[in-house]
Amino acid sequence: MTPIGLFYGTDTGFTEIVVKLFVEEFELVAPNLLTVHNIADGPITILQQYEHLIIGCPTWDIGQLQADWDKAYNKLDTLDLSGKQVAIFGLGDQYGYPDSYCDAIGILAKKFASLGAELVGFTPTEGYEFTYSEGVKDGQFLGLALDEDNESDKSPLRVSD
Repeated sequence: MTPIGLFYGTDTGFTEIVVKLFVEEFELVAPNLLTVHNIADGPITILQQYEHLIIGCPTWDIGQLQADWDKAYNKLDTLDLSGKQVAIFGLGDQYGYPDSYCDAIGILAKKFASLGAELVGFTPTEGYEFTYSEGVKDGQFLGLALDEDNESDKSPLRVSD
């Protein structure tokens, strides 16, 4: 099987907790398939080494990218991701920031699509309570939305589905 690169950024550690859930899930079905990278630790060009990418980014404050993804955002424009499949997961606070819940999913989805990547892994919005998200298109999240602030108990099931 083709290796998968999981790239994430975190300020509070919540995204890292979710990354561990992904690692545990992959180890059950395909050990050593997933390689994890903190986006802050290496050159952005590492993304090009993988045909399949999982991108993890929390929405910070009101609709902003996490600091490390914010620094990497413009550098992404130097990459050609044509033919690569990208699944995105994002963290947000649907009660504290209901008007920008998981906006980072949408911000990064647009960027990766503009670089030629095929977006995969859309999930339904049912079961969430928010008013608006840049991460939603046609009634679905453009990835997996997680709320570690209020619903951390739901994350393991959402990751495994």
